[in-house]
Amino acid sequence: MSSTVMIILCIVGYIILAPIIGGLTSGVDRKISARMQGRQGPPLFQPFYDVIKLLKKETVVVNHVQIFYLAVFLVFVIFTGCLFFGGFDLLLVFFALTTANLFLILAATSSHSPYAHMGANREMMQMLAYEPMVLLTAVGFYLAMDTFKVREIVQSNDIPAIIKLPGVFVGFVFILTIKLRKHPFDLATSHHAHQEMVKGITTEFSGEMFAIVEIAHWYENVFLMGVIGLFFINANPWTALAAFVGIAVTYSILILVDNTNARVKWQTMFKNTWITTVIIGALNVFILEVFTKGVK
Repeated sequence: MSSTVMIILCIVGYIILAPIIGGLTSGVDRKISARMQGRQGPPLFQPFYDVIKLLKKETVVVNHVQIFYLAVFLVFVIFTGCLFFGGFDLLLVFFALTTANLFLILAATSSHSPYAHMGANREMMQMLAYEPMVLLTAVGFYLAMDTFKVREIVQSNDIPAIIKLPGVFVGFVFILTIKLRKHPFDLATSHHAHQEMVKGITTEFSGEMFAIVEIAHWYENVFLMGVIGLFFINANPWTALAAFVGIAVTYSILILVDNTNARVKWQTMFKNTWITTVIIGALNVFILEVFTKGVK
């Protein structure tokens, strides 16, 4: 099978399967969280029921620009996953993801809701907090695997990146608490009902528009779990199992953190994220760079 055909199959598979996997993952997340809190929890397929209900509801349109921004947000999130699972440049992948998040912010700020504006401001703060670690992740992969190409990393005969990048891995998992909207950094979207912002950045989204946001998050979550898997996988077929186990353990830890930590202020989030980025992520990259030059 030619590489072009394989790339097309991976992209099509992501477009079709990602929302299914993402929705099921969300259902598992809710179920485990409920059991941790001593509740039975909703059915496993509850996220799908919620989205279907949203699609049937009346959509209150604040302005038509908002619909455009949300549509572009969804397209760029899907485009990000297609680039990643198609095996393209990791820097381009992360750039596309950042662009998607900017359109979500634009959609929120196009309304006059103070809660939406507050959520958008916090979303920008979160981006400033986690983007350096995202960039360090791409740089770390380049230093460890000598390429930015996802396809070449997966097909490499070198040792898995996790061996060379343990600090970068820890730093990336740390920022996933922001990207996956979990405590203690669930600041912008008010995923949990007890916050002061109502629904934060998604306050003015209703019906089909809110369904778009939920589906986009399913796509995004699958892509982010793919990045976690990239730390473990190489040309050895057995590493695919290691990647799956790594993803499952990482997501379980994030659920545990979500249910055992209170929400913090944005200042604390910003400080802790940058400290983690500099001390763990940047130090790992620096040591790897020095070691690589020493070997050469």
